[in-house]
Amino acid sequence: QVQLVESGGGLVQAGGSLRLSCAASGFPFSSYPMGWFRQAPGKEREFVAGISSTGSSTSYAESVKGRFTISRDNAKKTVYLQMNSLKPDDTAVYYCARRSVVGSSNARGSYPYWGQGTQVTVSS
Repeated sequence: QVQLVESGGGLVQAGGSLRLSCAASGFPFSSYPMGWFRQAPGKEREFVAGISSTGSSTSYAESVKGRFTISRDNAKKTVYLQMNSLKPDDTAVYYCARRSVVGSSNARGSYPYWGQGTQVTVSS
């Protein structure tokens, strides 16, 4: 079955960096677009970044553009989120998700499969 396992979260000071990883299994990884979402306490889960199946196309939420980079290694069946210049507002649980072959990159409903999430906390 589809499994997505995130890692790399933690506590970091404002201005610092973290790299999240998401290891995938149970499906042909290189055939599917992937995405990262996040959910802060008391808020809706929101789109962070998306990447096409080949990695040739990416998209980002305005709030993270220029600071975060999504990438993937299809040989390792892993998608990454490099987060730089972190701010306290970036504090959230970050989720990796597998998108449907068709669907909007930034729409939560386009992602039927989700990981368990990894906590990112940015202190001021």
